[in-house]
Amino acid sequence: MFYHRKELQNPAMPDAPDPLFAKKLQEILGGQYGEISVAMQYLFQGFNTRGNEKYKDLIMDTGTEEIGHVEMIATMIARLLDDAPVKDQEDAAQNPVIGAILGGMNPQHAIVSGLGAMPVNSTGVPWNAGYIVASGNLLADFRANLNAESQGRLQVARLYEMTDDRGVKDMLSFLLTRDTMHQNQWIAAIRELESQEGVIVPSTAPPELEKQEMSHVLYNFSAGEESSLGSWASGPAPDGAEFQYAAEPGPVTEKPVLKPAPAYTHNTLPETPLK
Repeated sequence: MFYHRKELQNPAMPDAPDPLFAKKLQEILGGQYGEISVAMQYLFQGFNTRGNEKYKDLIMDTGTEEIGHVEMIATMIARLLDDAPVKDQEDAAQNPVIGAILGGMNPQHAIVSGLGAMPVNSTGVPWNAGYIVASGNLLADFRANLNAESQGRLQVARLYEMTDDRGVKDMLSFLLTRDTMHQNQWIAAIRELESQEGVIVPSTAPPELEKQEMSHVLYNFSAGEESSLGSWASGPAPDGAEFQYAAEPGPVTEKPVLKPAPAYTHNTLPETPLK
């Protein structure tokens, strides 16, 4: 059960309308690493968690908070669109001066949503459920969560640098703060699970499934050998084995040769050797 409170975690009140920045804010609402993505990712992870109540509670706490962030950003976008000069936007094609000023406004904010936020990114691409990760393996999922929070915080920080509006900056500062907590909590949960299960996912796949002679070898597939200088090329691996470095690419087999496709496929016929 969810219960909606009308107050926001942050006022989400800009100093002045700015339809161009409203378009930019759509990225952290409906983009790949936006608040809709993390809200749905965490909720589906939580819905599907089986028998790990402390982790489920953590996931659901965070997913529910992210629903509030969706509302907060949507409110900010709507306020940035207050009194947007829609008629001027329509006239922009005939007036190059107005076009230069307003041409960056998302016309769908005027045409589709009636000056409201939309589940799209900053270029108008609709939000996609394929953005979310909910695999049932908590270590794999928490690593995906850490990536999502890292990318999301990076985008919020970039947006912070793009505006002088104090109200917008205040909301973005709040989001930066919460993303700091979320990154830290996922790191802590990852470390806890790694201490229990090991660092390789899934821990339940037995080593004999692998070609173990290749499991810890870094193969050099690019010109030069700079990659050999890293800790990933020699010394202990995170799973307790030893890294190795190979200056040449890995195992090579014979060139594959495919037999001709049957006639009913109407494929291009193979070349015949020159006589």
